[in-house]
Amino acid sequence: MASSFQQIYDHLKAGEYAPIYFLHGEEAYYIDKVSDYIEGHALSDSDKGFNQTILYGKDVDVATMLNHARRFPMMSDRQVVIVKEAQAIADLTKEDGIKLLDGYIQNPLPSTILVINYKHKTLDKRTKLAKSLDKFTVVMESKKLYDNQVPDWIFGYVKEKGFSIEDKAALLLAQYIGTNLERMAHEIDKILINFKEPISISSGHVQKYVGISKDYNVFELQKAIATQDMPMAVRIANYFEADPKSNPLLPVITTIFNLFSRLLIVHKESNKSDNNIASVLGLHRFFAGEYLLAARNYPLNKVIENIGHIRQADLASKSIGTGTITDGQILKELLYKLMS
Repeated sequence: MASSFQQIYDHLKAGEYAPIYFLHGEEAYYIDKVSDYIEGHALSDSDKGFNQTILYGKDVDVATMLNHARRFPMMSDRQVVIVKEAQAIADLTKEDGIKLLDGYIQNPLPSTILVINYKHKTLDKRTKLAKSLDKFTVVMESKKLYDNQVPDWIFGYVKEKGFSIEDKAALLLAQYIGTNLERMAHEIDKILINFKEPISISSGHVQKYVGISKDYNVFELQKAIATQDMPMAVRIANYFEADPKSNPLLPVITTIFNLFSRLLIVHKESNKSDNNIASVLGLHRFFAGEYLLAARNYPLNKVIENIGHIRQADLASKSIGTGTITDGQILKELLYKLMS
């Protein structure tokens, strides 16, 4: 049956294990969290040597995976079989593989905990295999968070670690890292490792330990564009040009495109309250004012024109190496076109 991450995690922490877990979805973080917990806790350290098997999808087929699952444990009540990167199993979604797996799903070995990690994609719920998994196993679909959900996730993750985080710091992390929870957890852990006692993470800590320049980052560039602060925008572009490896052009262009594509939505909305704009853009309310200001600075016809300029810059960035133009030149030319 389909279960949420929290439901599964609560059962695991209570020592309640199911015979089969099928973990799939675009967000790898929750898949790893469940799989790692089972790997770390389902067996004692002394039992793991004989009764815990880690397989990788590219190295096995369905028959091999099930041969391991059908073994009986040695001097233990259970064995654990974890299949990582199961989306790489060549015959998992083919007729013969489906038939084999479906047979095991309906009659699993009670002494085996089989964990199938099907990452970065979802299994088509209309298929016979998906329906069988949903009926007889514990299924978790790990979905990507929306942008506006990331700050709350950060607050929860930091609290779970025994720390707290200021609103501005959480929003800075959310904008800088985005919805990649695996990377987000890594960056937060990188901050926390510097402190023995619980603290409140500030934006200064984020800038210091994550490596975000206080004044010269892509979010300050977006702000400069939104407020039509050309001198500041050029200073940031010069900073990026001096260190192109740390400030690649494509993510910068993507951020600028996101700004203007969202301004199209703002112009369409008749209700321009902070709450409504934050809701329709899928952003934290904190950022609504910046988009409303940008909409006043960029009328609809200019927004449409600027999206054309951004597309041209994107094409130019993909042609680098065929001429003499550099990332920095493309970005500065784009800024002049956007704000002229």
